[in-house]
Amino acid sequence: MDTTAPASARRDAASDAKGSFGAADCRRAKCIALTFDAGPGEDTPELLDILKEKKVRATFFLLGRDHVVKHPDTVRRIADEGHEVANHTWTHKILTDREPEEIRAELEKTQRAIEEITGERPRLMRPPQGRTDDTVSEISKELGLSQILWSATAKDFSTNDSALIRKRILDQAGRDGVILLHDIYDGTVPAVPGIIDALREDGYTFVTVPELMAPAEPEPGTVYRP
Repeated sequence: MDTTAPASARRDAASDAKGSFGAADCRRAKCIALTFDAGPGEDTPELLDILKEKKVRATFFLLGRDHVVKHPDTVRRIADEGHEVANHTWTHKILTDREPEEIRAELEKTQRAIEEITGERPRLMRPPQGRTDDTVSEISKELGLSQILWSATAKDFSTNDSALIRKRILDQAGRDGVILLHDIYDGTVPAVPGIIDALREDGYTFVTVPELMAPAEPEPGTVYRP
């Protein structure tokens, strides 16, 4: 199916578009977005401490049933500290395997749960395993959600080796990229400081996903892939 690169959305934005540049104007800066899936979990507060110390804002794609509802204080902190709070479904079901009403429920339940905690409904979602289709896109559009895929992944679900996680991300990093990590696996959070330091040394500026495409705004239903 058709996808749009965040950088393409940015280039195509009208000159009077009002997207928030935040940490940087990525038309000029060498930007990259750090994203975390499937939390929050027990290690997320430690991750937030790291991001605060490093002055990095990330995008968190949160799981509803076993995470958002169990860690409301962490969800609130993610929002309060300026990170982008996004939707990763209610129970991590593969959406392309589901009927439309199930897809809608997977997304809408998490929308409501996050809104009850933060006061705002997410505008971004990431489909589990990145699997999407026209039906998922149409329902996402109805719910005001853009879909965000990625360009770099450590496959940190398969290893707790923090050095390997760091190497995999650094090997795949590129300008206007979107990094996929999970803050629920033991090796991931310890890898984050080294990832941030190495990429900064290489000239990267860290931004949230909406900042990556500013001054364009995320378009509901659109699938963004770097």
